[in-house]
Amino acid sequence: MTPSLTAVILAAGKGTRMRSSKPKAMQPLAHKPMVAYLIDSVARLTDKIIVVIGPDMADLEQAVAPHKVIIQTERKGTGHAALTASEAFGEGDVIILNADNPLVSSETLASLVKLRRTEKAALTVIGMNLDDPAQYGRLVQNQHGEIERIVEYKDATEQERSITLCNAGMICAPASSLRKWLKDITPHNAQNELYLTDIVGFAAKEGSVLCLQADQDELVGINSRAELARAEQLLQKKLRLRAMDNGVTLIDPSSVYFSADTIIEPDVLIEPNVFIGPGVTIKTGAHIKAFSHLEGCVVGENSLIGPYARLRPGTICEEGTHIGNFVELKNTTLGRKSKANHLTYLGDSEIGPNVNIGAGTITCNYDGYFKHKTTIGAHSFIGSNTIMVAPLKIDDNTLIAAGSVLTKDVPSGAMAFGRAQQVNIEGRGSAYKERLKAKKDQS
Repeated sequence: MTPSLTAVILAAGKGTRMRSSKPKAMQPLAHKPMVAYLIDSVARLTDKIIVVIGPDMADLEQAVAPHKVIIQTERKGTGHAALTASEAFGEGDVIILNADNPLVSSETLASLVKLRRTEKAALTVIGMNLDDPAQYGRLVQNQHGEIERIVEYKDATEQERSITLCNAGMICAPASSLRKWLKDITPHNAQNELYLTDIVGFAAKEGSVLCLQADQDELVGINSRAELARAEQLLQKKLRLRAMDNGVTLIDPSSVYFSADTIIEPDVLIEPNVFIGPGVTIKTGAHIKAFSHLEGCVVGENSLIGPYARLRPGTICEEGTHIGNFVELKNTTLGRKSKANHLTYLGDSEIGPNVNIGAGTITCNYDGYFKHKTTIGAHSFIGSNTIMVAPLKIDDNTLIAAGSVLTKDVPSGAMAFGRAQQVNIEGRGSAYKERLKAKKDQS
């Protein structure tokens, strides 16, 4: 039988240094709370996940559901947070993680657990060698390379601060040992807190404490907006590489921004300076041109989007559609091979296949209180500068004259003129221009 494993994520931090009303664990990376990445990683190893949060963190509690939540009513340090959860450890091994280390992979965590079990170590810890260790806690080793203790930067001597092997904040140990060690921690330190790292010294007296070294980019900690931005850069690099490995062409990868849930099929081409928000699917053969912004939308096969296009939530561009420069779609379905190539807004619309939308066309979908729908049937032609006042239904095979303002439904096969009758007055233009010129000359 595979030994049981419990994952405990410490997520009670307020994020004071970020100057935010959000809990630190709820700060977003690629439009997803950072704690969600850690949950995704540990969920590949175990279904027993405990998240320790602070009081008044309802949003965080909802974000980690359905996993068990334990509230740390008093913030007395990481050791106290782990102690708060100790009665829920169960049996087997426990890994303890910090929510502000969101990029650690499931493979690294699996290796941490495997090292403890295969070597029968009292405790295993993840560490990293840094050229500039800054204020990380230092892993102090004995002559055999085993870890004797962890010393926090504020409590370290100058000699200890010269150590480059740093604590990444992740440990694994048997549940029974952890419960015992956590009860023995005392707040005798510069912060007057219960440090989780103190259990390393207890473990070293009972057996070996081994360090698993991992890539520092995977172990990056987030305590400030600057560190959040660095983690975003690292994550975006990973998402770009994944997209390219899956057959997506990025002309300038560093200028394209993805969301964690972006789905892109092979043979998609994305030009520079494209921003992809949450909930986007781009299908095979699509071409996203430069400076386009997409969120909450589906781009069909072989569609052409942009440049300078904006696709807002609820938009579906079916196969072979064209969305051109300065065109915005919101909650709109654009049918197969339909086109809106220039300077157009289409909101709350249902547009059939093979429809041509002329430049300057808009749907007036909002009356100040309610949204209304516009429906355009297949094979219709909407002339330039048409204003469609919803609710409105335009049937199949219609032709709408340029410059029309439509307030009534248009039947199938009809041609609609929704504009004032043109009147030409002979000579009036020249006379008017002369009066204006004379007025300007007198000024």
